[in-house]
Amino acid sequence: MHRPPSAAAEIAEELAAVRPALAARFTAELPGARAAVLSRLWRALAFEPLPWVGGRERSGDGLVLRLRDGRRLTGPAADPYRTDAYVPVVRLDEVEYDDPERLMTGLAVPHAQEFAAELGHSAASLALSRATQPRGARGPAPENHPDEWPDSDWGWERRVVDGHPYHPGCRARLGFSAAEQLAYGPEHGPVVGLGLVPVAADECLVTGVWPRELRDGARVLLPVHPWQAAHVLKRPREEERLAAHPLMSLRTLAVPGGAHVKTALSTRLTSSVRDISVASVAASADLSSFGEELAARMDGLLHVTRTLGAATAHSPDLAAVLREPPRVYAAPGEHVVPVAALATTVLPRSPAWLASFTRLALTVGLRALELGVALEAHGQNLLVVLSATGDPLRLVYRDLADIRVSPARLARHGIAAPGLPARVLTDEPASLRRKVFGSLVAGALAATAGSGPALRGALRASVPELAYSADLVALHREPLPVKALTLMRTSPGSSGDLWTELPNPLRGR
Repeated sequence: MHRPPSAAAEIAEELAAVRPALAARFTAELPGARAAVLSRLWRALAFEPLPWVGGRERSGDGLVLRLRDGRRLTGPAADPYRTDAYVPVVRLDEVEYDDPERLMTGLAVPHAQEFAAELGHSAASLALSRATQPRGARGPAPENHPDEWPDSDWGWERRVVDGHPYHPGCRARLGFSAAEQLAYGPEHGPVVGLGLVPVAADECLVTGVWPRELRDGARVLLPVHPWQAAHVLKRPREEERLAAHPLMSLRTLAVPGGAHVKTALSTRLTSSVRDISVASVAASADLSSFGEELAARMDGLLHVTRTLGAATAHSPDLAAVLREPPRVYAAPGEHVVPVAALATTVLPRSPAWLASFTRLALTVGLRALELGVALEAHGQNLLVVLSATGDPLRLVYRDLADIRVSPARLARHGIAAPGLPARVLTDEPASLRRKVFGSLVAGALAATAGSGPALRGALRASVPELAYSADLVALHREPLPVKALTLMRTSPGSSGDLWTELPNPLRGR
């Protein structure tokens, strides 16, 4: 039976035509990219409640997974918080696999074929992302110093070359050709021309303040990503263009001297299809005001970027959100750094710095949780303001769309929350803690630390100095919740987030 060409073969063939100078570098980067995706996949196989895994057991320095059909999958002992590529090969019975796509195909479990294709695309896209970087640029250089740090929003975000630190689909950009990845991926450093689609104002839902420069008489001009215009809206290239720099989410772009523009991008990136729902536009102003109220109660340790305006042509495929850039919260000489980009500096190598940053992040996360707000503070949404010498001073949070809010906790603190979407409201402690601990501790802090031992040291140095609360007790005593990302991708019949538990570093040796 004829098999379709792999994603790697397709990208290699396209590069030979559109960027032949990159072809050899792309091929050279493929083994490392496959190891990076395989490491993320092995983490999932080792810890997620996958229905076809019957049991797990340590064997010397390795781990053995007993599949329900009798086969055995063998690999190294898994550190769920490690971020470098440490799994070059795993063995399914007597067959070795160094390619995550081939491994998933060989497992042949339910929905494996679709997921295998995503893994192949993730590895190939990651190789392409690495291929355009200066050689040796992925790790922090010993001489890395604030004086050499980027001076723009997009300069920091283009440093995050490898994407999500733990998701096997870390670089999956399904539906993007190699040329489109080079044209729109932030790690490649492009300038993207956003189309401006005119829509009659009386046919739009607009919240907040939509700027005059994005209006044309009685028409609202909606910024549209060129990929969306070509593939979803089927529109010709717009004559009016807005030059912008893509950020790590790909669909959000920074306009020099202006706002961050979140565009609809109706394709699957990592896990989700990225559009902008009409409901989210309708709720954006209320959520933004709520974020300001939260920040006002955080003793200057947290800022929340405001939503300036949002508009939709009553379609999730044609909408945009304008947000305040995080840099407005930096004083002269200070740097605003996405937490995902911290690993590209030498700062996390210092246990003292890592403990200080962890203390700040937990103080903010737990204080917000006590007030009734569970922030999804992963490395993309959370930014840290650093002093001129690199000391962590305060945090900035952006994009309130996926927070969870406890009306009961808010009421105890006299905080009103009118107009919040029903989907973000819950008083269930487990749901609130999952949101914070899964994103902040098992996500942002773990990826910054880079390993279980480093995370353990940072937590143990900072937790004793935090204010006592029931949430802090839960953080200290219970396993860490985290999204079961592979289970979610291989469970097409389920909706919403699925979760698993990781060993708590505070309780380990």
